[in-house]
Amino acid sequence: MKATKIQWHPGFVAAMNLEFSKDRQGLIFEKEYNLNTKPLEIDLLVIKKDTSVRIGNEIGVMFRGHNIMEYKSPEDALDIDAFYKAGAYASLYKSYGERVDAVSADDVTVSLVREARPDGLFAYFREHGYITSNPYRGIYYIEGKVLFPTQIIVTKELDAVSHIWLGSLSERMEKEKMIRLIECAEKLTGKAEREFADSVLEVSIGANKQVIEELLGDERMCQALMEIMEPHLQLREKAGMKEGIKEGIKEGINGAVDTLRAFGHGDLEIKNAIMQRYVLSEEEAEEYVYGRNKKAER
Repeated sequence: MKATKIQWHPGFVAAMNLEFSKDRQGLIFEKEYNLNTKPLEIDLLVIKKDTSVRIGNEIGVMFRGHNIMEYKSPEDALDIDAFYKAGAYASLYKSYGERVDAVSADDVTVSLVREARPDGLFAYFREHGYITSNPYRGIYYIEGKVLFPTQIIVTKELDAVSHIWLGSLSERMEKEKMIRLIECAEKLTGKAEREFADSVLEVSIGANKQVIEELLGDERMCQALMEIMEPHLQLREKAGMKEGIKEGIKEGINGAVDTLRAFGHGDLEIKNAIMQRYVLSEEEAEEYVYGRNKKAER
């Protein structure tokens, strides 16, 4: 069976909303922000409503008015080309203002987020004269040869407690960290926060199935997991039911066609009858009547 591909980016957007939960009222989050054409897409654009307000979370200390965030999943490389691409996105964003210099270059920042430290990229920085600093745990500022203030956020190095949401976007979650994540999700009360937490959990649970299997042996954790996963299971069940209903209707229409034909009705009569009885378009009805004839002739 082919493994389900983990959808990391929705989890990242949800995690950032939770990271900035204390400052979210003053921020605008634009996920998958399009730059003119569909392929040019920023993972997350964070706009400060009031540029004078300082964000408490150290990830946002560098933030100015317009903040481009690019997320690299565990499957993605963060090399010098990816680094330049993020800078190019920021340049395009700055250039697409409603008027000349509508977005000042001094009001734009770039953040690249990845679980593991990109050692190859940091070696390139050293070899080519970039200046790097590490003002906060897991956060690196890159200076010297960049157009905009730029930081690289290494989620594995962030404080595991205060940055639990970003830290949970990993394929290497330990049992204790997964328990802490589930407990944090249980404590949330707001509708938006619970939905963001569900998105993070869906990614983390999907990427760490072995840990989840271990937790299912713990009665309390099993109950918590079932409550968290219930909405997703219901959606899948509903999708399955809808598919089943569709198949049932198809079988019913095919049965009606066979019965009418057995009683000597012509194709035109049958087509008109099923169009009226099952509210089908002419093309749909013809597929049931003539499409089956063609298959039978083969």
